[in-house]
Amino acid sequence: MKSITIEGQLRTESGKKATRQLRSQKMVPGVIYGGSQEINFSAPATAFKDIVYTSEFMMANIIIDGKAYRCILKDLQFHKVTDLLLHVDFLELVEDKKVIATLPLHYIGVPAGVKAGGKLVLKMKTVKVKALPKYLKEHIEVNIEKLELNENIRVEDIPMDNMEVLNSPRIPIASVTMTRQLKQEESAAPKAAAPAAKAAAPEAKK
Repeated sequence: MKSITIEGQLRTESGKKATRQLRSQKMVPGVIYGGSQEINFSAPATAFKDIVYTSEFMMANIIIDGKAYRCILKDLQFHKVTDLLLHVDFLELVEDKKVIATLPLHYIGVPAGVKAGGKLVLKMKTVKVKALPKYLKEHIEVNIEKLELNENIRVEDIPMDNMEVLNSPRIPIASVTMTRQLKQEESAAPKAAAPAAKAAAPEAKK
């Protein structure tokens, strides 16, 4: 799994004045929780760029005073006007302690329904799972090659190993719908067949 290294420093002062001073220095305050103790730290705003501005799931090795903390990103706070990063929350990974994480879905293959003229509609890009840290992965692969026209793949169809999916099992994650052109072609087919049937009717009476 991909990981980044963030080098930070302990925060000894708290409160609005201290955080304002940090941000004026282009530093972002953060917290690490879930381990034996809560760690308040700060790091340059640029250090968080790769893990904040991405749709990928990755680990963060946060180094503070020479000690490394293996974490996952849990929460972010942005300024309502400027969109600047204001605060970051990380969850420390403990080997024998299950964590809740949001993993991206990676769809593989071209659905049979798309080959028949349908349109693929992706309804979910991520799922929430509960698992031990060693079972977390960058993404979950979902093969959609057998997805037919007007069919759905649901949360319960996602292949999962050693992870519990917390989303409702019946929620569709992907479907193939009819395109407007395909609908027009299907509605026109019976009309085209009707005149042929009428033409054949007099011959049947002979």
